Amino acid sequence: MSDRLFGTDGVRGLANGLLTANLATSLGVAAAQVLIERGQLARGSSDRPFAIVGRDTRASGEFLQAAVSAGLASAGVDVIDVGVLPTPAVAYLTDVTGADLGCMLSASHNPMPDNGIKFFARGGVKLDDVIEDEIESHLSIVSTLPTGAGVGRIRSDDSLVEKYLHHLTSTIDVSLSGLTVVVDGANGSAALVAPEVLRRAGADVISIHCEPDGLNINDNCGSTHLGNLVAAVKEYKADLGIAHDGDADRCLAVDASGNIVDGDQILAMLAIGRRNDGTLVGNTVVTTVMANLGFTIAMRAAGIDVSTTSVGDRYVLEEMRAHGFTLGGEQSGHVLMLEHATTGDGVLTGLQLCALVKKSGQSLTQLAACVEKLPQVLINVPNVDKSALDHTDVLAQVAILEAELGQTGRVLLRPSGTEPVIRVMVEAATEKQAQDVAQRLVDVVARACAL
Repeated sequence: MSDRLFGTDGVRGLANGLLTANLATSLGVAAAQVLIERGQLARGSSDRPFAIVGRDTRASGEFLQAAVSAGLASAGVDVIDVGVLPTPAVAYLTDVTGADLGCMLSASHNPMPDNGIKFFARGGVKLDDVIEDEIESHLSIVSTLPTGAGVGRIRSDDSLVEKYLHHLTSTIDVSLSGLTVVVDGANGSAALVAPEVLRRAGADVISIHCEPDGLNINDNCGSTHLGNLVAAVKEYKADLGIAHDGDADRCLAVDASGNIVDGDQILAMLAIGRRNDGTLVGNTVVTTVMANLGFTIAMRAAGIDVSTTSVGDRYVLEEMRAHGFTLGGEQSGHVLMLEHATTGDGVLTGLQLCALVKKSGQSLTQLAACVEKLPQVLINVPNVDKSALDHTDVLAQVAILEAELGQTGRVLLRPSGTEPVIRVMVEAATEKQAQDVAQRLVDVVARACAL
């Protein structure tokens, strides 16, 4: 694990291992005090700042949510407990209620024993790294806490769930009547809201893995295990299937024939749909270097510009904000639509995808055909010096292979962020060519970059 407590998506680890009730309480106190010291906590109607706090369905989320809420309240922050909701719902509600802080308890697609704490700043956006570092350093400071009437209060507000559902349905202008959709809620945060919002939009919904018991989140279900969704779509002769991860910030799909539709294809379909109705801002879609070359080719054919970032939705979001773009995403199914949300929202993505199918009059199979995916091979090369990627032998081999592939493929080398591993990714016209090119590059990397 990194020396830094906060990772790319908050504090995440084994619940009651790294992530204890004491740590959760301390993080609540530290977050409140850092933002108070920075002058970034306003005063609510009760003359105290307030925070929105939600969680996914993990059993550990019950005590961790109570702990972080206790920490916030003890530091003088009122807490509105919204219960089990998707991460993007907490971000949205932090924004629309004018809350000073948002907090989500979730480990996303990780196994059930893990959990995580993610904070949102005012406006429903991720805290800056600098602020996270201040919170972490504040954990070792013993501070004076308010007493008496100065402590925060904790309450629930069920109307906020309704506010989120209404927001989602308001983003489409077509009824989904006549569309049959299977929804896999991963026994997580989407279990209630994903089927409900599609039903309100008019779809006939069959829900699977929408019966969380605190222990079954992501257990052979959801966007990381699509087999059951494929089977259900075929069994019920549905038009399509939608799968979410544990905290519902991702969405993958399955067409009527059981073919998996990934984030590249979903993003391409949404981009072309928006181009057609004149709402694609800057005629540009943002994606990462891991997007399949078939995506780029499809966008080129559609006359849509592509802006490419490093891997990670945070980099996609930074690029979108920097240039005012509103559509971006990753192959994993993390899609950002900034005119509707401050972060990736899998339930919103599923709803928008269904609306596109209904409005176009085409099947998901027909729409997804806009992307002809190239065979992709990814090989991890272990026990190497990640800083040696500029070795002359490696650069020379990359140049040779890129010339060989031409416009029909590409080569990508990426160092792992946590291990002495270099990832070799190759796309080519055929699986055989991709495997051959990848292995030739792996051999050179293993030799030239050996520890």
